Amino acid sequence: MSQHQISLPAKLINGGIAGIVGVTCVFPIDLAKTRLQNQRRGQMVYKSMMDCLVKTVRSEGYFGMYRGAAVNLTLVTPEKAIKLAANDFFRHQLAKDGKSLTVFKEMLAGCGAGMCQVVITTPMEMLKIQLQDAGRLAAQQQRPVKMSSTKLVVTNAMLSRSYNSGAVVAVPRAASAIQIARQLLQTQGVSGLYKGLGATLMRDVPFSVVYFPLFANLNQMGKPSPGESSPFYWAFLSGCVAGSTAAVAVNPCDVVKTRLQSLNKGSGEETYSGVVDCVTKILRKEGPTAFLKGAGCRALVIAPLFGIAQVMYFVGIGEYIMDNSPLSLLSVVISSHLPHLNSCSQGGAGSMTAQQAADEVKSSF
Repeated sequence: MSQHQISLPAKLINGGIAGIVGVTCVFPIDLAKTRLQNQRRGQMVYKSMMDCLVKTVRSEGYFGMYRGAAVNLTLVTPEKAIKLAANDFFRHQLAKDGKSLTVFKEMLAGCGAGMCQVVITTPMEMLKIQLQDAGRLAAQQQRPVKMSSTKLVVTNAMLSRSYNSGAVVAVPRAASAIQIARQLLQTQGVSGLYKGLGATLMRDVPFSVVYFPLFANLNQMGKPSPGESSPFYWAFLSGCVAGSTAAVAVNPCDVVKTRLQSLNKGSGEETYSGVVDCVTKILRKEGPTAFLKGAGCRALVIAPLFGIAQVMYFVGIGEYIMDNSPLSLLSVVISSHLPHLNSCSQGGAGSMTAQQAADEVKSSF
């Protein structure tokens, strides 16, 4: 069995731990990013990231900055695990004779990783955005507007429409991710959780295509020699630079995805029938600069998130856990009780040493 296969569970653990640590550190900035991206011209509640965070704390308390964090922390483990492990898997498959990958193959590996992760990313982002944007909608409804009060009357149904209908929906403050998910499943089925899948692919595939090759080459520059790993601080800096660069590059796609996945709309906010309709309306009503909304916040979110992820991934916490897990003890037991396995296998091409047998058992989990 290859070392890659044996270490895959450890890599999944690394990705999961990295996701939890990173999200906990940067989630308030991600909340500000979502609220800034959903603002329309003439209905600006927040002037900047800091203004958004200050107003959020004043109106919703400190934990208001962590609205939607529970669903993100729950699903970020499989998401980051899939993203990092899938990229590692595709790089392994594309490598030949131990030669280093070309930039094109690195981009293919990143593309494959981005396509795999959307299985988790889309429903996670769908639920997170509803919770993150609730405070903005509530603040907008409290602002004085130049229209009659009758136009501010809204329905009480939590999710009475999808993003392609015209009705305005009230923002239920007490709604949880479980309640939203249950309502979507009851009214729209599984497809309700995957609204904006196309836009998510448009964002995550190019992101991975940019991020992974850029990180690999930046990290390569920090290696003392070809046979050694780069220092952990260099891996962190490489992850930060590659992550922020990729985040800004795909920010227009992230704005479109956020708008499409926002089920609840404020008064006077337009709705969209799809990606093309969304892009067209944003260009016509808000101009090209609207696609850069939240770009700074997104860079600040992604930079430490992927820096931490790469440090966890390369430090090898997952490998340490696996080496000290019951699976490792099982391999030792098999190795000690089968000392003559190789001699009993008739010495042919299919012979297996005790250590190989232990590795076989360990890698099968």
